[in-house]
Amino acid sequence: MKADVLAARLPEGETDERLTARIDAAVERALADERVVGAVIVVARDGRVIHRRAYGLADREAGTPMRVDHVFRLASVTKPIVSAAAMALVERGALALDEPVTNWLPDFRPRLADGRAPTITLRQLITHTAGLTYGFFQPSDGPYHRAGVSDGLDQPGLAMDEELRRIASAPLVDEPGRSWGYSVALDVLGEVIARAGRASLPEMVERLVTGPLGMRDTGFGAPEPARLVTPYADGNPRPVRMGDPHVVMFGGASGIRFSPSRVFDARSFPSGGSGMVGTADEIALFLETIRAGGGSILKPETARAMMENQIGAMRINLRPVPAWGFGFGGAVLMDPALAGSPLSAGTWQWGGVYGHQWFVDPVRRLTTVALTNTAVEGMAGKFVADTIEAICNDR
Repeated sequence: MKADVLAARLPEGETDERLTARIDAAVERALADERVVGAVIVVARDGRVIHRRAYGLADREAGTPMRVDHVFRLASVTKPIVSAAAMALVERGALALDEPVTNWLPDFRPRLADGRAPTITLRQLITHTAGLTYGFFQPSDGPYHRAGVSDGLDQPGLAMDEELRRIASAPLVDEPGRSWGYSVALDVLGEVIARAGRASLPEMVERLVTGPLGMRDTGFGAPEPARLVTPYADGNPRPVRMGDPHVVMFGGASGIRFSPSRVFDARSFPSGGSGMVGTADEIALFLETIRAGGGSILKPETARAMMENQIGAMRINLRPVPAWGFGFGGAVLMDPALAGSPLSAGTWQWGGVYGHQWFVDPVRRLTTVALTNTAVEGMAGKFVADTIEAICNDR
């Protein structure tokens, strides 16, 4: 992916000076407190950008200022893009959400603790109800670690066939369809997409999503090193430059394992859950396209479905209260009062462990992308609460 002055971005709208002042204040506090090193924030209302600004440093040690066209390792910001690619194939009749995964991956038959190999559907993969998990939720001697399963962020050079074999060799954590559990399911779905399209996952995502939208800087390929931000991890008292590998304690006993060099190793399997890189502008363009009805990539009814709760009465288990359902590619806010959130009911939201957060508020007709280079503060720290409050404090 090369720098391109015509790179895809939403058109400029009238700048909201009060909004910009609130966001600036929130980010400047985070920078002064050394909670994040740098960030790019894009806010759009009704398809036009009302705030676009870079903050802090892309590389602290080199003193490189952050620019709005800097490229970030996206981690789970990958998920809604790959989910959209899957839904585009469903629209074309190439995939069906309720068909078994084994229609495409005959050898993918993970078992429950009692030895049964239950049917897993594509719907269960895309909604994280397949009974799979992530290694960082397990202790260091847990089944995923014993099997050598990658979370899609580590183990440069690991091939997809071997990753699928390792996932299938570890026991399921629950009966498919019975509970919501964040997992490597989108990595499995990525290989289904590839086989259904008879092309690699990167080729399919470009064909179905990023290509039609002109997203030249967003994909699975390695970007120009000069445009790629340096990743940092939460530290005490200040963020530390990531090593390779680097473990960040979050979400479980074993921590999240990062290998920033993975993006430059072409042998690494294309992780449908966390393998893409991209810019804040292009992610905002993609999300706003979904909010506005799917544009050139999805039909309006499919775009709406991505932003609607798809897991019934189940609620996701990564938030402190059961206020969030899950759509295709992100959580859906079902009860703002219970969540204590200023976001509107029906808001579609997710993030990425390299330090990112995004949300689409359909009531405010607002799309926001905040990409940082600091894990995990930029995804789950005070930075997130402060910036959301700044954006939504429109009284």
